[in-house]
Amino acid sequence: MWGLIPVLDCSQLLRFCPSQCKPALCSITTSDPRLDSPLRTMSDQAFVTLATNDSYVKGALVLGQSLRSHNTTRKLVVLIGPHVAEPCRDALGSVFDEVCVVDVVDSGDAAHLALMKRPDLGVTFTKLHCWTLTQYSKCVFMDADTLVLSNVDELFEREELSAAPDPGWPDCFNSGVFVFSPSKKTHEQLLAFCAENGSFDGGDQGVLNSFFNTWATADISKHLPFIYNLSSISIYSYLPAFKQYGHGAKVVHFLGKVKPWNYAYDAQRGEVKGHSQSADSSQLHPDYLLMWWQLYTKSVLPVLQRAYGDAPFNSGFIEATEDSELCEDVTEQPAASVPPPPKVSSEERKHRWEAGQIDYMGDDCFANIERKLNSFLK
Repeated sequence: MWGLIPVLDCSQLLRFCPSQCKPALCSITTSDPRLDSPLRTMSDQAFVTLATNDSYVKGALVLGQSLRSHNTTRKLVVLIGPHVAEPCRDALGSVFDEVCVVDVVDSGDAAHLALMKRPDLGVTFTKLHCWTLTQYSKCVFMDADTLVLSNVDELFEREELSAAPDPGWPDCFNSGVFVFSPSKKTHEQLLAFCAENGSFDGGDQGVLNSFFNTWATADISKHLPFIYNLSSISIYSYLPAFKQYGHGAKVVHFLGKVKPWNYAYDAQRGEVKGHSQSADSSQLHPDYLLMWWQLYTKSVLPVLQRAYGDAPFNSGFIEATEDSELCEDVTEQPAASVPPPPKVSSEERKHRWEAGQIDYMGDDCFANIERKLNSFLK
């Protein structure tokens, strides 16, 4: 249906520089059924997200609806890959003020992506297109796997490049949420930097941290509090801090390979299927995961149903049969199941402990440590 998608490596990125050719960016004109709200007055500032395929469109729609439900006064913009289906584009056009088609750019860095066990992250280089949105004076980029829990318009008071620490290496910022100022010059410099240096992790986060390399030391005002980019899978690594500060979270980020839309949802029981309720560091936090699905059910699914009409699509729902036995919707794929974490050797546990990767809720919980100490003291 759609043409071939250009997937490029770093050495080919310079061909997109504005000085050499027009930016690979075009806007889709869509009819907006929503009435203009008097609150929406900041037309030169925007929240921006990216959906490179139909699955990420679901995430982008939930993010857009969460921003609207918390009365943002800024514009909403979504960048999409050329192969996103037409009904998905229509659905996005009913939530976002602007839908822009961009070329898919890949880092081509298989070695570093393999190190992270995330080959899918190569296309996140497409995120760099956001600097071409020069019709806006300031923007906040938010990954499509984020969910807004309250109004976050105050982020526009920050300057480029403001972001929250990454839970894996706090001297690096996490590129899932950041404040930036669109600029053709910055865009060209970023692409030139990519072509020359690549990315230390194979994705956009590596190159952005290398490019904005004074973030960790130069200006503390550019360090966003963790509540603006709370990693759903890092909660269990420091559960006491989450219990102390988690109530103030404003943005939750569903980091990791398994996303909320990879699960299935039983609307009758209000349960996410295939997700463990245990305190496991490999799992998304169940409360936030349920919040995502509740918003999807209420505000996104009706939009997708209107866009697809009679055409089948992956609804993500499990429906009950006449015999009251649960079965999957015929249009649905099986829900992703997260395998239990492998048993860690004593040597590996020692290395993780020394690296600060302590399993507070598992093998390294206080009760197990106390039991071990008691065995030595006998």
